[in-house]
Amino acid sequence: MESQITLENADRIRTKIIAEAANGPVTFGADGVLREKGVVIIPDAFLNAGGVTVSYFEWIKNLSHIRFGRMERRYEEAQSRGLVAAIEEATGNTISDATKKTLIAGPDEIDLVRSGLDDTMRGAYNHIREIYLERDSVVDLRTAAFVLSIERIAQCYKSMEL
Repeated sequence: MESQITLENADRIRTKIIAEAANGPVTFGADGVLREKGVVIIPDAFLNAGGVTVSYFEWIKNLSHIRFGRMERRYEEAQSRGLVAAIEEATGNTISDATKKTLIAGPDEIDLVRSGLDDTMRGAYNHIREIYLERDSVVDLRTAAFVLSIERIAQCYKSMEL
């Protein structure tokens, strides 16, 4: 819930890390107290971005009228069949049908969405962390996330200049 960690109760918080799963659970005043105590706060703007990211993937899929993986699935299955055959040939052993099926099966849509989400979130965190570690004026991950967001918006506007 919003505003659960406040200036009044922040001094009683005994943890090294807070993951803001709700929107705005740490108030501005509490944020300063916790930062002074060395508590790392993973900001809600980042932590809650997964749902928005998956919605974006769905939007892109709907715009293109092509489901995820349609273009790559058969190619990846053929590559995997080749690898399984090469392993069998090199070792002189036969891989069981159940194991072959597992190794050869291409990714389904949920696998691709999860992979894309994982890649997107890791990349975003690495950018946030880089800003936090490299800029003295950026005091926490929340500020770094805001800096990254504002810089990306600015880049978009700059790219639209005529």
